Amino acid sequence: MVTPVNGDGGIDAGSARKLVEHLVGNHCVPFILGTTGEAESLSGDQKIVLAGSVVRAAAGRIPVLAGISSNSMETSVQLARHFAEIGVEAAVATLPSYYPMEEEQMFRYFDQLASRIPIPLLLYNMPVTTGLSIPPGVIDRLSHHPNVAGLKDSERDPDRLERSLQLWSKREDFSFLVGWAGMSVYGLSKGADGIVPSTANLVPLLFQQLYRAALDGRKPEALKLQEITERISMLYQGERKLNRSIPALKVLLSMRDLCGPDVLPPLYRMEVEEERKYYAEMQAELERMGV
Repeated sequence: MVTPVNGDGGIDAGSARKLVEHLVGNHCVPFILGTTGEAESLSGDQKIVLAGSVVRAAAGRIPVLAGISSNSMETSVQLARHFAEIGVEAAVATLPSYYPMEEEQMFRYFDQLASRIPIPLLLYNMPVTTGLSIPPGVIDRLSHHPNVAGLKDSERDPDRLERSLQLWSKREDFSFLVGWAGMSVYGLSKGADGIVPSTANLVPLLFQQLYRAALDGRKPEALKLQEITERISMLYQGERKLNRSIPALKVLLSMRDLCGPDVLPPLYRMEVEEERKYYAEMQAELERMGV
């Protein structure tokens, strides 16, 4: 889930409620304070305000997952404790990203973190932002920790995906979530437990339909839905890196009155004329696609 903010950088609680209703109403689980949620640009207080708004809006209808990633383990632990108190059901964390880490250090870090927090921990492999890839062998060792609940893997590596499915697709005590949207149908058809697509901020119903079709074995329908959602994703991703794609996604969401187009430094909105032109072009494109 994106993090709605006002022009002054404050959390836009009203838009957060709209987004939660948009997701929950289409049977999708809000994962806040991840990469698309600009988590690294938010203060601890802002994260707690956002989490509180989202939990209240979800009102127990669906679990809320929240990122606790930080270069400081103590910060992550304290954040998880705050989240537990307000009703967040699970924490999600990447590796710290400042120092290089060897495999045993990765294992020890997550092992200690999982042991210190009061809610289940999902591991988050996101090498495009952390610069580090958690080896499947390390994850498999961690998967037997009683407080490690699963993995969201956003690394775009077909061999790694195959290995992950072999290791965890039949595990009832460890959830494997595909963070590579283009492999959603493949992953689900091979036993993945879920998908985590940023484009679901805009079209959650299409992803819920894709999810159901894949699980029910209706592969042609699932693949057609994946083709549609990929075309929508390309409207804001395309050749853009994250620093450009997140502001573009927020413009698309603003067209649906789900949140404003503001982002937090070091991300910045498009220039005024660029944003105006993009808005007009995307409005026409989404209408043409019937979205």
